[in-house]
Amino acid sequence: MPHSEFTPAMINGVSASRVFLDANKSTASTVFEYLCQQFPHISAEEWQQRFQDGLVFAENGLVLTIESAFVANHHVFYYRFLAHEIHVPFEHQILFENDHFIVVDKPHFLTMSPTGQYVQETLLVRLKRQTQIEHLTPIHRLDRETAGVVLISKCVESRGLYQQMFATRQVQKTYHAIAGYRADLKFPMTTHYRMEKGLPFYTMQVIAGEPNSETHIELLEQHGEWAKYELKPHTGKQHQLRVHLNQLGIAIQNDPLYPVVQHKAEDDFSQPLQLLAKHIQFIDPVTQQTFQFSSAHELTL
Repeated sequence: MPHSEFTPAMINGVSASRVFLDANKSTASTVFEYLCQQFPHISAEEWQQRFQDGLVFAENGLVLTIESAFVANHHVFYYRFLAHEIHVPFEHQILFENDHFIVVDKPHFLTMSPTGQYVQETLLVRLKRQTQIEHLTPIHRLDRETAGVVLISKCVESRGLYQQMFATRQVQKTYHAIAGYRADLKFPMTTHYRMEKGLPFYTMQVIAGEPNSETHIELLEQHGEWAKYELKPHTGKQHQLRVHLNQLGIAIQNDPLYPVVQHKAEDDFSQPLQLLAKHIQFIDPVTQQTFQFSSAHELTL
């Protein structure tokens, strides 16, 4: 019997996830039992709730219940909503939009895409909800803590061209940061460090060896022990700007990871990391037009 082409609609900005019912992986008798086995990090209560809320579907579009039988070699769809998700009380702003991409001014504390603890409270789901375009995809990323300009692809056909533009460093990115001031450091300067994964695993560290990261730094203004800097990364390592300034002994103000990891409450929005993706410039790979966009956010000393 041929499988019907059921494509679940987006619900509240969230796309359905698809799971293959693999008989080789389980002896489950129900879909519920199979999902509990395959995703042990999700509680049985949470799966139960998803079935009760009508958020689990067979591949023919039929809503499944907790008693629905396991049918090997078929697919099921489910929607992921978190029972408890902390609201991020800051809004994004769309700066520009055309047929190919959207330019967004992201606030501090908003994660780019769904992760373990954030689904609705992510930039991507908020944008999908706002535009009703399901295939939106970030072309590059900013940390949850960083605010500023980010590009989102809205056209599947041209997405690769824009991703390639970032991968081959054809985009000029300018950041602003408030960080410590040291009178013995002379600016402008260009830093070169070898960066590798650190401990804990979500941090980065500088080690000896051939540099793999480069940042141009200028001093914009200074007031007492703090200064405002303009940063132009020539490479795109994770946490690069945060690590480079920390390595100079001038860590960015309110950085929860550098120099020391501080575990803050998830709903503590009182001290945003003073790092801003202020400006972006590139030649559009589709139209060859030069674009430049600037964040409306400002960092002040």
